[in-house]
Amino acid sequence: MIGQNPFENALTQLEGALKYLSLSQAQIERIKNPEKVISVTFPVVMDDGNVELFHGYRVQHSSLLGPYKGGIRFHPQVDMDEVQALAFWMTIKCAVVGIPMGGGKGGVEVDPKNLSIAELERLSRAYVRAIAVDIGPNTDVPAPDVNTTPQIMKWMAEEYLDIRNSKFKIRNENEKNMLMATFTGKPLDFGGSEGRTEATGKGGYYVLLSLLKKINLKGRYGEKLTVAVQGFGNVGYFIAKFLHDYGMRVVALSDSKGGIVVKDIKADSFNPEKVLSCKKEKGSLGECFGKSISNEELLQLPVDILVPAALENQITRENAGKIQASIVLEMANGPTTSEADEILFKRKVHVVPDVLANSGGVTVSSFEWEQNLKSEHWNASEVERKLKEKMESAFEAVWEKQIEKKVDLRTASYIVAITQIMEKFV
Repeated sequence: MIGQNPFENALTQLEGALKYLSLSQAQIERIKNPEKVISVTFPVVMDDGNVELFHGYRVQHSSLLGPYKGGIRFHPQVDMDEVQALAFWMTIKCAVVGIPMGGGKGGVEVDPKNLSIAELERLSRAYVRAIAVDIGPNTDVPAPDVNTTPQIMKWMAEEYLDIRNSKFKIRNENEKNMLMATFTGKPLDFGGSEGRTEATGKGGYYVLLSLLKKINLKGRYGEKLTVAVQGFGNVGYFIAKFLHDYGMRVVALSDSKGGIVVKDIKADSFNPEKVLSCKKEKGSLGECFGKSISNEELLQLPVDILVPAALENQITRENAGKIQASIVLEMANGPTTSEADEILFKRKVHVVPDVLANSGGVTVSSFEWEQNLKSEHWNASEVERKLKEKMESAFEAVWEKQIEKKVDLRTASYIVAITQIMEKFV
């Protein structure tokens, strides 16, 4: 779906909040612009013995609250506007949820599907060598993103440890653990955190329940609220699962190929776990349960809660007036354009913004970072308790701000975040 340029969208969202803040021009420019953009070109030996050059990058947006934090993506079509937007949004996310980190984003121009496992490992390690001087536990802490995995994070962490050890001998286990904190999203047996896989979905779940306590939403088809989820990857699956387990009816699900809707939206429900099993077995949602539906049709279903958990620019000026949900829970990054935001706000649709709703992932990533720095390992219940506290506290601050300023939840989130960030501005 064609929509607003992601970085332009981010800046428009920022402008909406700046009206309610008294900032100097220097402060405004500091928020708008990344502190550093790193571009590297590095060689990788391929399986056939030939050497190929790859281009990588890292956008470091803000370090006012702490080290940069954000994913590394491997993708053939790198869009710097999108990457700058994602780094900016990560800065806002960290500040909204109250973790001592700033925003970053990066990656390599490559289609990993065309690489062997050995080539993928060599590429991962070569990229780390190229950016090693610009990362570290107190400088920049990358994580997985599009087409990167815990295994790739392990290779990267190993390479970074080797680099540091060759230059400055690692003296003991505590120092090694501290350096391991340079990367998060690592495997559980290699310094990773309990609860990271489901963290983004779990965080959105806590935020949604907090909102429901405030607005006392009545289901249009009875006591059980209905949910449609666009996007059935990791995030979409877990938010659907948690809401289903809570007692809501998940009536529609989709992925990039299309979606499915229950036969009777007034009574039926999908079990996300069964749908996922079917998708793995048959290869697509269309082969599983229910009736086929397009992604566009899913957005316009008469449900109580709509969860865009796929791509940016899904809710636009063209379809915002057709959204029938009372709540839009943004689990994707940038799924709603600024023009659509205005339409939905006037229609009294509660849009829970991405910078709040999907910040559970970076929150548990920060927990992994903290555990490594302290040479600790928290159990799953402790991680979940800390995540719940963070998400509920963040929601309360945003809710109070939106009442105080009479604005939407997105603008309130930006006001809360920028206020936190600017306290550190010199």
